[in-house]
Amino acid sequence: MRLLLIYLEFFKIGVFAVGGGLATLPFLFRMADNYEWLSREMIGNFLAIGQSSPGAIGVNVAAQTGFQYGGVSGGFLAALGLVSPAIVVITIAARMLQSFRDNKTAISIFSGLRPAAAGLLAAAGLGVFKLALYNNDAANWHEILRLRECVMFAVFFLLIYKLKSHPVIYIAAGAAAGILLRL
Repeated sequence: MRLLLIYLEFFKIGVFAVGGGLATLPFLFRMADNYEWLSREMIGNFLAIGQSSPGAIGVNVAAQTGFQYGGVSGGFLAALGLVSPAIVVITIAARMLQSFRDNKTAISIFSGLRPAAAGLLAAAGLGVFKLALYNNDAANWHEILRLRECVMFAVFFLLIYKLKSHPVIYIAAGAAAGILLRL
């Protein structure tokens, strides 16, 4: 029953998380609110690992979450559940590709999905921003933002924007900074 639950939860996410891996984050945060075995902080950690691992981030985070809940089988079924809807949709779309190209309804649907995907990605970004930089336990208003993390964010943002180096460099530098600053 446990493994079926993890498959179904990630199947639902796969159906509705239009926009790629980061679009799954609002659904994962909701899952963390509903189940005691998962927390928002765990999702942040899974996201960091998923970003630095090869493969699709959504699948990586799903596998880690499933593993947390149901071991290796849970990890496999969570990843499978997440990609199952896409496999079905891609299979159907491939068979109907020609009719989609000129179909005004299909064009309208995809035109509506793009802003929805952008909204999901923006919500995911804000969720990660809050998780990384916001201090829920702040006793005073001036402690609401984690200062060291905010400075790191600004530095990495500028470096990524200006230098456009390989992401592995920033991931390694972030890990090293976390160790050095004892974050």
